[in-house]
Amino acid sequence: MGNGFVHTAFVPVRSVFSWITKSKARIVGIAIIAALIVVALFYRQLMPYELNQHFGAYLNPSADHLLGTDDMGRDIFSELIYGTRISLAIGFLAATISLTIGVTLGVLAGYYRGKLEGFILAATDLTIVIPSLPLLLIVVSYFSRGVVPMAVAISILGWSGMVRVIHPRVLSLRESPFIESAKAFGKSDLHIIVKHILVNCRDVIATKYSLAVGSAIMAESSLAFLGLGDPLHPSWGGIINEAYSYGALSLGLWWWYMVPAILISVLVIAFMFIGQSKNEDRWIG
Repeated sequence: MGNGFVHTAFVPVRSVFSWITKSKARIVGIAIIAALIVVALFYRQLMPYELNQHFGAYLNPSADHLLGTDDMGRDIFSELIYGTRISLAIGFLAATISLTIGVTLGVLAGYYRGKLEGFILAATDLTIVIPSLPLLLIVVSYFSRGVVPMAVAISILGWSGMVRVIHPRVLSLRESPFIESAKAFGKSDLHIIVKHILVNCRDVIATKYSLAVGSAIMAESSLAFLGLGDPLHPSWGGIINEAYSYGALSLGLWWWYMVPAILISVLVIAFMFIGQSKNEDRWIG
C-alpha cells in the first residue's frame, strides 16, 4: 500500500527539470515556445510601430520596415508581433477548455462506467466522425469575433481526443491496489479522482495538452485564412488572409504571407516536439 501512495505525490521541481532535459526535442520545443511567449508578453515594447500607423502601401522590406508594409501602409513586422499574442492566446485557451471537458468526461466514463460511460463514449465517437472544418465554419459564423469566442468554438470539437486517451487509463487505474486501499480507508470519490487518478494521468494529460495547443493554433489559422478571424486583432492566419486578398501572390510580396506561414509551422512543430518527444531521435540528430 505504501508504494502505491508514493505515486500520488506531486512532481518535484527536480523531476520536471529531468523530464525536460532528457529529451533534445522537448528542449527545442520549449525554447521556441518560451521565446514566442516572451514576444507575446512584451509585444508593445517590441513593435516598432502601432497598428494604426500608416506609411506607403506595398513598401519592400528595408531597415525602417523589416517586412515592408501591407496594402494600407501598415508595418507587417509589427502586425506579426501583435499576431503572436493572438495566435498563442487562442491556442492555449482553446486547448485548456478542450482539456477540461475531455479530462472530466474521460474520468467520469472510466471511473463510474455503466450507462454514463456508454453515453459519453457515444457522444465522443459522434464528435470524432463529424468533419471538423465544415462544422467549425458553421459554429464560428454564429459567434462574435474575438479571442474567447474563437477559442470556445475550436474547443467544441477538440475535447473528444482527450476522452479517448484518458478513458482507458482511468479504466486500468480504477482496479489498481492503491485505489482499492483508498476506498478501504473511506476516501471519497472526489478525493480518489483528484489525488490518485488525475495524478497518475499527468503524463498523458501533459502530452495531449501540448498537441491540443498546436492543433488549436492550426484550426484558428485555417479559420482566419478563410476570413473568419477578427480583423481588428489580426492573428498570423489573418495576416496570410490579408496578403492573399490584396494581391501579395501576384505582386511577388512573398514575405507578407511566407513569414507568418513559417511561424505557424514552427510553433506547431514545437508543440509536437513536446508532445511526441519519445521519438525525438527521428527528428533531431
